[in-house]
Amino acid sequence: MTVIALPRVRRRAPVALGACLLSFAAFWWAQRAAHVSMIDLMVYRAEGETVRAGGDLYALRTTEAHLLTTYPPFAALLFTPLTLLDTSTMRTLATAGNLALLVAFVALSLRLVDHARVEGVWWASAAAVWCEPVWTTVRYGQINLLLGVLVLWDLTRRRHRWAGVGIGLAAAIKLTPALFAVFLLVTGVVAYARRGPGGPWLRHARGAALTFAGATLLAASALPYDSWRFWSRMVFETGRVGLVEDTANQSLRGVLARLLHTTQPGLWWVATAAVAGSLGLGVAVAAELRGRRAWAVAACAVTALLISPVSWSHHWVWCVPMVLILGTRGRAAAIGTAQVTAAGTALVTAAGTSLVFCSYALWWVPHGPGRLELQQTGAQLTLSTLYEGAGLVFLTLIGVKLWRTNRTV
Repeated sequence: MTVIALPRVRRRAPVALGACLLSFAAFWWAQRAAHVSMIDLMVYRAEGETVRAGGDLYALRTTEAHLLTTYPPFAALLFTPLTLLDTSTMRTLATAGNLALLVAFVALSLRLVDHARVEGVWWASAAAVWCEPVWTTVRYGQINLLLGVLVLWDLTRRRHRWAGVGIGLAAAIKLTPALFAVFLLVTGVVAYARRGPGGPWLRHARGAALTFAGATLLAASALPYDSWRFWSRMVFETGRVGLVEDTANQSLRGVLARLLHTTQPGLWWVATAAVAGSLGLGVAVAAELRGRRAWAVAACAVTALLISPVSWSHHWVWCVPMVLILGTRGRAAAIGTAQVTAAGTALVTAAGTSLVFCSYALWWVPHGPGRLELQQTGAQLTLSTLYEGAGLVFLTLIGVKLWRTNRTV
């Protein structure tokens, strides 16, 4: 029987690879046909040029949109090699690099749920490349997939000597991934309080903190003035990132700004983010302590996206592991009516989540110059809140799952 099955397995992988390459080629052609600007990539290059020239990093205004520098100084150091490339070569390498990172991101996501078969990685990558967050990440030349790979590489390796390095580097480049270090710290503290082995999580969190501190101090030694300005002032100026009510801002703060028709949701956002952050982090910690690392990692990522002051739609590349986790759970063999029902629910939720992130529906509403988002109707608000809604449903599903599991124990 093994002799008969083996050739089929060997045939499936090349077919899946061919489908993935065909999908990537079509994607590449579609991006070129759309004349994508890769505007964020151009900002990164300008930051690298400013570092090499010894200029004021946070006084930089670049591209036709006059975009500002918003990342920590360590990121600008990493962007300096971009200045060695001409624009055409840089854009080509950025597209190819992001597609390679997508494959790695999918592979690591599937490893979380123990489904890292080669053909599965190719098929999932072929489909994932067309979701809006991935499309927009490549369109802008963004680094979201790089950050996701750093985090997942770190969290899919158990008790390794480099524990925390991936998360620490990701947080030094962009602050949002720092919530993963908080998640590890809280998990370790809770485990220790329950008289359990909290050491592994605490060591992991310590590794992330030390890596972050090392990268930040390296940037401070190379860029002392810029580092002082960022950590003393720029880090608190969330308005530098963009308009809070922008449809592309798929965080709770963006939702409240559009819902309340205001550019300053203020205390409403602080209270909502505090509640959502506490509950989301609680779900992630509970899942981790029950051995559900895939659920825990995805819950932590979704929580970070929800509570961040600004989470652009392309930041939601974490929809890829969300859908894969739901889909693999739904496909798992189940015995008993309750389990079959749960599997069916997971598959339906996975399909619905895929539809949300592949529909591009948030762009169907009025947006652009003139702050049109502040006059959205009820139906338009629903469309411009799809990502947050999907994230909240995902967290709720995990919470209910954990609650039911706890009741049966």
